[in-house]
Formats: sequence, C-alpha cells, structure tokens
Amino acid sequence: METDRRALAAFLRTRRESLQPEDVGLARGPRRRTRGLRREEVAMLAHMSTDYYSRIEQERGPQPSVQMLAAIAQGLHLTLAERDHLLLLAGHQPPARGVGGDHISPGLLRILDRLDDTPAEIVTELGETLRQTPLGVALTGDLTRFAGPARSIGYRWFTDAATRARYDPAEHEHLARMFASGLREVAALRGPGSRASELVELLSAESAEFRRIWAQHEVGVRPNERKRFVHPEVGPIELSCQVLIEPSESHSLLVYTAAPGSESAEKLALLGVLGSQPLL
Repeated sequence: METDRRALAAFLRTRRESLQPEDVGLARGPRRRTRGLRREEVAMLAHMSTDYYSRIEQERGPQPSVQMLAAIAQGLHLTLAERDHLLLLAGHQPPARGVGGDHISPGLLRILDRLDDTPAEIVTELGETLRQTPLGVALTGDLTRFAGPARSIGYRWFTDAATRARYDPAEHEHLARMFASGLREVAALRGPGSRASELVELLSAESAEFRRIWAQHEVGVRPNERKRFVHPEVGPIELSCQVLIEPSESHSLLVYTAAPGSESAEKLALLGVLGSQPLL
C-alpha cells in the first residue's frame, strides 16, 4: 500500500488543531495564540523529534513506521477507528481488532492526564504497564521500559528479584499466587496460542516456584485491600488501589492513594518533590 501523503498530513493537522493543551495534560501558558496543539507538543507527546513529526505534516520524509504512527495516535488521543484510518493513510494494514492491544482509549488517557499528584498506571490484562503518571514512576520505577515477556509483571515476578524488592516480603507468597491465578484465568479466556499461554509455557520452563503454584490450579485469588510497597529511598508505603476497567480493550487504570494524614501520605508527598531521582 502506498502512503497518501496529502491526506495523511491533512488528517494529522486537523486532529492536532482540534485539541487544546488541557485535553492532553499540558499547561496552556499565558500568551498562547496557536490554534490547537503545536507540532512540538505533539512530537513531545509521541516521544519523537519535532523535525520528524513536522516532515509528516509537510508531506515530506520517508514512510512512517507502524510504531511511529501508533505513538502519534496515542499522543493525539485518537480513537481506535482514527488510529486505523491513520495507518491506512500511511500505507499500513491496521492490526486485527480485539482485546489485548496497546492502544489506550482517549477517555482513559484523559483521566490519567489529570492525576498529576497521584501514583497511577494503565495496564493490560497481562499486567503490562502502558502508561504511568510521574508519581507512579517515582513509586515503582519506569515499568514501561520492559520488552518481550518481561513487560508482564506476572512474568517479572517469577524471574526478576528487583520486581519483588518493591513489595513487602510478607506479601510475596500471596502475590505469587495472585499472579499465577490471574494468568490462569486469562490463558483460559484467550485459549491455546495466546500470549497468556505463551507466558505460562515460559514460566513453567524457567521458574520452579511458578510450577509449584501452577500445579495448585487456583483461580480467583485477588489483591489484598491494601498494597504494601517498599521504596528503595523512603521505605515502606501502604496504599489503597482503586481500579477503573476499560472493557473494550481489557485495560485497567490503577490509582494508588494513601490515607490522609498517614505516614504513607507524607512519603508520597516527598516522592512528589523528589520525583524518580534517588536521594543523595
């Protein structure tokens, strides 16, 4: 398929101009005259250079890859239909529709963008973190950096000691059972050949602990009411977790809150000041 450069540029331009900074979690600024978002703002949201994005709107440069277009679609808060249209204009075949994709709905993104002072993340049904708030990164580290099977916290739990170090050791056994139980439920729902089934095969080969727990055939093991994190700089933090589910893509928005006036609330406030940088 060939790229329709003119239509692609026009589509991106109209979508960019239809958004206001506050729609995507950006500050407006006192002397803003630009209609909609600036090109550099879209580039920042899509994690690419301004020059690269500008070339697409100017009908120049090479054909953008599927990965670049997906990043632009997410930065512009496009719907799935709009994302697929963007891919077609660029000469790519859209992926098959269905649950388990990485494209986050605009509604869920708008909520996340407004949680600046709260640890929050959007995850897939396999526990793959797609987006975090800055305070979420400060609390648990950048969970979006992982690739391959390690994107799933269930996989990392059984294969990566650093993942476990972020949680209270007293809860490790329960969390191991919970991750195995959740993976069993998704594997049964999605069937043989699914990504969940592939994770089961990998973990069965790599982790004796996983094999032991998997043999118990548990389902329905749910998180405790409170999550007890162990931050490497500020120590133990006890938080409640509220979950908002987006059923069309099987994504969940996890929001972590501390009891007002508690020591954990004070530690979250400290993390908000320090960001993800370690204390000296």
